[in-house]
Amino acid sequence: MATPTEGAEASGMPQLAIETFPNQIFWLLIALAVIYFVLARIALPRIGATLEERQDAIANDLERAADYRRQAEDAETAYEKALADARAEANRIADEARAEVQKEVDAAMAKADAEISEQTAESEKRIAAIRDEAAAAVESVAKDTAQALVAALTPDLADDAAVNAAVSARVKS
Repeated sequence: MATPTEGAEASGMPQLAIETFPNQIFWLLIALAVIYFVLARIALPRIGATLEERQDAIANDLERAADYRRQAEDAETAYEKALADARAEANRIADEARAEVQKEVDAAMAKADAEISEQTAESEKRIAAIRDEAAAAVESVAKDTAQALVAALTPDLADDAAVNAAVSARVKS
């Protein structure tokens, strides 16, 4: 057990006792020198190397990013050129197709016009034949009617040849 006199001597904080200051300062300087040596020779070079590696990696990444950007710009330029070439080729093909279709349409129109002209000429021939037949039928009916009228009105003067000549002359004029 501690005696009351021992407790009185031991009171207070020993590190604040002035008698121990030179010893504490010595060990403080030793501890600071060791910490400085450890930091200067071991920790700081490693930290510096790590920072330098990171800086190099960042620089390399930026350089690669710039290269990729240039490649992307080159690819975009090539894409735009290829797209323009493809559009020009598509327009050329469309123009050729239009010209070919127009030739086919023109040929079909010419053929249709020829067929229509042929059919028109044939129809005109048939109409002319029908007209001639109708005119002949009208003339025949007119002759018969005129002979019947002349025979009915003047039976004595009924000359078929004269009636036919008069009707023919009248129909042709």
